[in-house]
Amino acid sequence: MEKPQKKQVLLFYCVEAEQLARKIADQSQHIQLQSINWRSFDDGFPNLFINNAQYIRGQHVSFLASFSSPAVIFEQLSVIFALPRLFVASFTLVLPFFPTGSFERMEEEGDVATAFTMARILSNIPISRGGPTSLVIYDIHALQERFYFSDNVLPCFETGIPLLKERLHQLPDADNIVIAFPDDGAWKRFHKLLDHYPMVVCAKVREGDKRIVRLKEGNPSGCHVVIVDDLVQSGGTLIECQKVLAAHGATKVSAYVTHAVFPKKSYEKFIHKNGENSNKAFSHFWITDSCSPTVKNIENKAPFEVLSLAGSIADALQI
Repeated sequence: MEKPQKKQVLLFYCVEAEQLARKIADQSQHIQLQSINWRSFDDGFPNLFINNAQYIRGQHVSFLASFSSPAVIFEQLSVIFALPRLFVASFTLVLPFFPTGSFERMEEEGDVATAFTMARILSNIPISRGGPTSLVIYDIHALQERFYFSDNVLPCFETGIPLLKERLHQLPDADNIVIAFPDDGAWKRFHKLLDHYPMVVCAKVREGDKRIVRLKEGNPSGCHVVIVDDLVQSGGTLIECQKVLAAHGATKVSAYVTHAVFPKKSYEKFIHKNGENSNKAFSHFWITDSCSPTVKNIENKAPFEVLSLAGSIADALQI
C-alpha cells in the first residue's frame, strides 16, 4: 500500500510562538510560514489582518496558538475563527498547552470549570471545507478533559514523553534511571509510556494543617531519579519530592515537565547558584517549548534544558 503524499501546510502563528513556528517549518519542506498583522486600535482592541487571504483558498491551513495569558487569548480566537471561513481545504489548530486544564474541578455550587468553558469555545470553531477542525494538544492535565470537546472538532492528544525517553538514552547513567511520579495523577497519565523503567510513586499526606510529600512505593536508593509530571507552577511539590527521594538514597534527582508555566518567575528557585551543593539541586530539569514565554526566560540557565516539540508538531500536521 502506497504511503499517502505529504500535504503542503500553511502555518500561521501568534507573536509569542514565532520561535517555535520557525523550528516547526525547519523540520519539513512541506510547511510554509504565513503572517498576520497583529495590530491594535487606540482603545487596545485587536485590529488584525490575515495576509494573502485569497492565496490560502483550497490550502491546508494551520495555526500555532499560545494561550499563555488571558490578555492574548481573544485576539487569537478571532483569527482562529476567521481562518476556516476563508475556503481552506482543512484547518488544524495547534495549542501545545491547554492552560485552563488544571481548573476542571467543581467542588461546590458556584465553582466555574474554565477548562470546560474553553473546550466549549474551541468546539465551536467554524467547519472548513474539509470538515471539522483538528485540534492538537500536548499532555492535557486531566484525562477526562478529552471528553469536554464536542463532535465539531477532532482533538488529537499528543505527548512530550518520547522526547524525554530519547534524552534519557543519551545520559551516561542511562542504565541506572528510576522514574518518579509526584502523585497518583502523574502515574496514571504517564506510567504506561515509561513502563520499562523502575518506578517510584510519591503522595501528599495531610499532617495537621500541612500537606507533606511521602514516598508511597518504590526504591530510589543508589539511582538517578527523574520526576515526571505534566506541568509545573510554583515548583513546591517538585522540591519536596526531591528532598524525599534524596533522603531515601537517590544519588541524583532530575525533573521533566511538558509544560513549564512558572508564574512570577518561580523558575528562579531551581537555577544553579555558584558553589551550590549538588545534593540539594536538580541535576537536570527538562521542559518543552509549549510555554513560549518561559523558554525565553530560562534558556541556557542550568539545570534547564528545552526539548523542542517542533518535530512532533510537524508530524502531527501531516495526520
